[in-house]
Amino acid sequence: MKKDIKKDISPNQKSWMRLKRNKPAIFGMIWIGLAVLIAFLGYGITPDATPNANDQVNEVSLKRPGFNVKMLKVRKNRIFENPSFVSRMFFGAPNPYKLIPINNYSIQGDTLQAEIYQGENSQTGEPLPGTSAQFHLADIVFPLSIQDAQLTANGSNINFKNIEEKTETVELNQLQSLAEKNIFSKTYYLGTDKFGRDSLSRLIIGVRISLMVGLLAVFISLTIGVFMGAIAGYFGGRVDNLVMLIVNTVWSIPTLLLVFAIVIALGRGFWQIFLAVGLTMWVDVARIVRGQILSIKKIQFVEAAESMGFSKFRIIVRHILPNVLGPVMVIAATNFATAILIEAGLSYLGFGIQPPQPSWGTMIKENYGFLFSDNPFPALEPALAIMLMVLAFNLVGNGLRDALDVQTNLDD
Repeated sequence: MKKDIKKDISPNQKSWMRLKRNKPAIFGMIWIGLAVLIAFLGYGITPDATPNANDQVNEVSLKRPGFNVKMLKVRKNRIFENPSFVSRMFFGAPNPYKLIPINNYSIQGDTLQAEIYQGENSQTGEPLPGTSAQFHLADIVFPLSIQDAQLTANGSNINFKNIEEKTETVELNQLQSLAEKNIFSKTYYLGTDKFGRDSLSRLIIGVRISLMVGLLAVFISLTIGVFMGAIAGYFGGRVDNLVMLIVNTVWSIPTLLLVFAIVIALGRGFWQIFLAVGLTMWVDVARIVRGQILSIKKIQFVEAAESMGFSKFRIIVRHILPNVLGPVMVIAATNFATAILIEAGLSYLGFGIQPPQPSWGTMIKENYGFLFSDNPFPALEPALAIMLMVLAFNLVGNGLRDALDVQTNLDD
């Protein structure tokens, strides 16, 4: 007699099989996974690895995606610590060099003559004539003394005082070779914003903001919502009436208005946004959990647990809540998308993440005035990023809803 394979498959395995057949949900999961990977790598993969990707080169502001320019790195006369790779990946590191875009250059002796980039001709695309500037090669390569660098030439050697007030001697040929290495071609793959910052770098760091706000806001909303919904649904009576009074009161306040009130009360900042967004989304979770528990607590296994003398806390946590995880997962995915939208809206209005932190909403706010210009990309790119991230979470939420639907699973 042949064994029925379908009967050996658990409900969880059936749900997973259904989810794998849902191509939009799989696309959403892949996109979210990619976003998580990018957020984890952070400054380790950004072209601009300075904190908040805030290295400004004003001469190249509002450039289109793919813009390429020759850059001269001039060493700043400051002492910079050399952070570890892990520290650099998570927090970034100040750029020890000042970036100067140039059209062309020439090296004569211990001096570099450069033509500073000033833009292109709008018709021909050719670089406009730039201003001329001279740089001493030692000033390009080394951090010099702020008081008096004492730059002198001694035959084929160059003498100078470094930032630590120590005298150094470098051969001219070696200095010229080192200066040549400080000139490179830089491509802005997604263009630049109005401050001349790399848009790709700010979008990558902005992923962290969106995911962190979504994750912590959903955690807060689930913690409060599951607790309130569980005690309301299980105990009923006056407890249920009190919880539902709180839920309906919060429900009646417009979400953004409530968020504004919380932000004003707590102050503007990074952590305040997590609390503000999380404290506005728990009511949906509470209503769903309450409804699920009202139906589940009448099932015989709950009555059996009560007759065995188990505590109410154990019955709720060990026997009831595992049976409501499906709807909770669906609402969590939806709330994640909502949290990203709320954070972006708050940042756009100036109540959210404050500059120079690269929130996607802040990026839209800073560049929305160019949306109808000949270069709308600084505003369109973060808007597209928000749209794709919200779409991904909604697709996953819809996929989980279909995969965890009991009636649909019975038909498999």
